[in-house]
Amino acid sequence: MRRAATGVIGLAVAGTLTLTGCKSGNEEAAPAQSSAPATQPSSPEGYGSSQPSAPASPATGGSDASGGAAGGAAGAQAKPGQTFKIGETATVPFSYGNTKGGTLALTVTAVEQGQPADLAPLNLGDKVKGMIPYYVRYSVKNVGTVDLSFSSVGHMKGLLPDGSEAQGVSVIGKFEKCKDDALPKGFTNGQTQTGCAIALAPSAQTKVVGAEYWGDPYNNLSNGKGLFWK
Repeated sequence: MRRAATGVIGLAVAGTLTLTGCKSGNEEAAPAQSSAPATQPSSPEGYGSSQPSAPASPATGGSDASGGAAGGAAGAQAKPGQTFKIGETATVPFSYGNTKGGTLALTVTAVEQGQPADLAPLNLGDKVKGMIPYYVRYSVKNVGTVDLSFSSVGHMKGLLPDGSEAQGVSVIGKFEKCKDDALPKGFTNGQTQTGCAIALAPSAQTKVVGAEYWGDPYNNLSNGKGLFWK
């Protein structure tokens, strides 16, 4: 049977239940546990425009809180809390399931504003009433020696102007406006793929203006800081 696309609203508080909406009328909504960590970003300031950001040529760079250069080149891993401009690349360690020791060049290429009607196929109804979807678009490149076939990157979320995280929507199935597929077979050194994360602004007056990556090890509660793009 063909599985309908399902939207899951991720709340920004650990331990709360998420709300599930189903595209198909014969599937019931069910609560699912949120996977978002309880950490909050350290209120980055001065985010740029939340209008669709023109994809920039990937570049290494960025800075941490002390103003030091970011680890953008392969082998120079980005540090927790580092901030990059949209279009700049961070080199990050990557593991997925039993696949360990990978390295990715990760680039947030754009934060694009969508339309409320975009969410209609996910049948989320009043749960997203008044909210505006934004699409955090990013690219990943395998710059390590480990074959990352069939891995899933994810762990990308949108940020609001005050530095707090926007609500996210996880999609089970296909959502044409924001595709986020697993890495294909043969994803070895030099291979690239694009990804997308949905972030919800609470109203038309509040925009999603940046992004945070909180994949391992940047989701470690001892440091509480991901990587930021603005």
